[in-house]
Formats: sequence, structure tokens, C-alpha cells
Amino acid sequence: MADQSAIVMQSTITCPQCGHVETETMPTDACQFFYDCKGCGEVLKPLEGDCCVYCSYATVPCPPVQQNGKGCC
Repeated sequence: MADQSAIVMQSTITCPQCGHVETETMPTDACQFFYDCKGCGEVLKPLEGDCCVYCSYATVPCPPVQQNGKGCC
């Protein structure tokens, strides 16, 4: 199990539709299944096999994946 202090809470998410980039703070205790793009309004959903939108579209995977090496769902 990873040290809690090593968990990265900020991740930069990129919309696959319009390319808008936004840095967000990820939830620590749950997967985020939906994300509303602030550029085009597209509702992002995880790709098949990913637990959340951060694991699919962002620079850093969600905290549960960082901590456990797998999704929380």
C-alpha cells in the first residue's frame, strides 16, 4: 500500500472531443464516472476497462488506483 502523502490529488484532464485542458482536484474516496467538459460541454465517461474519467483522460490516475494499483469500483 502506498504512503498516503505520496498520493497526487491534482490531475490535468483533456477532453477528447475539443481538446480543452483543465486541472482538477480528484476525489479521494470514490471514482468519478462523469465529467462535464468546461470547453464544449461534452459529458465524459470512462473508457472500457477504466474505473473513472481521470484514469481515461487525465495525466494522473485517480487516488484509489495510485494507492491500490487498481480501481475502487
